[in-house]
Amino acid sequence: MAKETTLVILGASGDLTSRLLLPALGQLLTMEPQRRVRLRGAGMDNWDDARWRDTVRNAFAAGGFEDAFGAVAETTYLRADITDPKDLERLLSDPGDRIALYFAVPPAVAAAACEALAQVTLPPGTVLALEKPFGVDQESAHRLNQTVARLVPEEQVFRVDHFLGRSTTLNLLGVRFANRVFAPVWSAQHIESVVVRYDETLGLEGRAGYYDRAGALVDMIQSHLLQVMAVLAMEPPATLHERDFRDATSAVLRATHVWRDDPKTASRRARYTEGTIDGRHLPSYVDEPGVDPSLGTETLAEVTCEVRNERWQGVPFTLRSGKALAGKNGEVVVTFRSVNHLPEGFTGDAPPSVLRFSLGPDRMQLELNVNGGDDPFELERAILEADLGAGALKAYGEVLSGILDADATLAVRGDAAEESWRIVDPVLAAWRAGEVPLDEYPAGTRGPEAWPALP
Repeated sequence: MAKETTLVILGASGDLTSRLLLPALGQLLTMEPQRRVRLRGAGMDNWDDARWRDTVRNAFAAGGFEDAFGAVAETTYLRADITDPKDLERLLSDPGDRIALYFAVPPAVAAAACEALAQVTLPPGTVLALEKPFGVDQESAHRLNQTVARLVPEEQVFRVDHFLGRSTTLNLLGVRFANRVFAPVWSAQHIESVVVRYDETLGLEGRAGYYDRAGALVDMIQSHLLQVMAVLAMEPPATLHERDFRDATSAVLRATHVWRDDPKTASRRARYTEGTIDGRHLPSYVDEPGVDPSLGTETLAEVTCEVRNERWQGVPFTLRSGKALAGKNGEVVVTFRSVNHLPEGFTGDAPPSVLRFSLGPDRMQLELNVNGGDDPFELERAILEADLGAGALKAYGEVLSGILDADATLAVRGDAAEESWRIVDPVLAAWRAGEVPLDEYPAGTRGPEAWPALP
């Protein structure tokens, strides 16, 4: 008989729970009805079981998974202060075969709750799932790792990065490792540059409480895009199991530094001003409710890094993410080097070949130079396209599947979390010191006009 997992969502009344976690759980239970899950919500709001069940049922229905509610073995709600050891003891009672705590709360609250858990006896096999950002810098991430390490073994800690559950990120592995046409040329000898970009059309969307103190660099680049880069750049692992996979990605992050160790020239930041996107009017970021203009929070960040190892030395990896930009454009762009020699007699340009992986819809494009249809000596650009598997599960469904199975392959390991902060800490310091200007761009544009265009 399959093990029954008690999933405890801390911060059950919050937006993350209803908007992402519960719909993903509904999809997972619909696709894998053999799973046995007891669902327990906890929060400071004075809810009762009936209101919590309505929240769960409505979230499942919103995702189109109404029938999944019947697959939940039991669902209850407990009003609790998760920084109070006594309340935590109540939440951990009757754990079933295995219990998983999902911290859908702000990072500071999660850190305080972990400190409180040190005063509680945890059931064997307890899983801790913590949302990003993990800490606020390398030092705080290290302290939090030390706290968590006193609670459970590392393989029972899930530092959640839903980007690692994205089908496109996982499809990178198949394209790279299962095709001889790419595997031998995946190095600085053949690749000129790499861009990992995630531009959003959405503005602040009422998230000032978190975002105004995080900004685009921490919210996306430190928390997500560095992990995508690590998957792209890692050495071929022996297996895709948890230890080999995370050893390989962590090794990339240990070798990663800001380009030429100069955050002043290797980073850019900007924030949006008033504008229009798809017919929607957006106010300037500084006029959004809850924003403190004096914080100088960026809504668009760009950092160029280098991976100092034999495979990648000298290749710029540019990571960029921002809000209120024209057209949702999440993609990985690999630009190959030009050919060493083009025989005399060809006409037309022969720009480098470019491989693109789009993040929704999941698609791969390979831009090549080919002979023209009318003149066989004239070079033309051709694009080969392939639709990639969209993945059976939503990104958070993949995350929850790993948590319920206690398989940490797609979770961020403790050392990787610290390394991600080590990489961006010099950039944050340079920005706080005013060494990098805070540019502006109208909402609905592609960013500041003065910034160099990316491939």
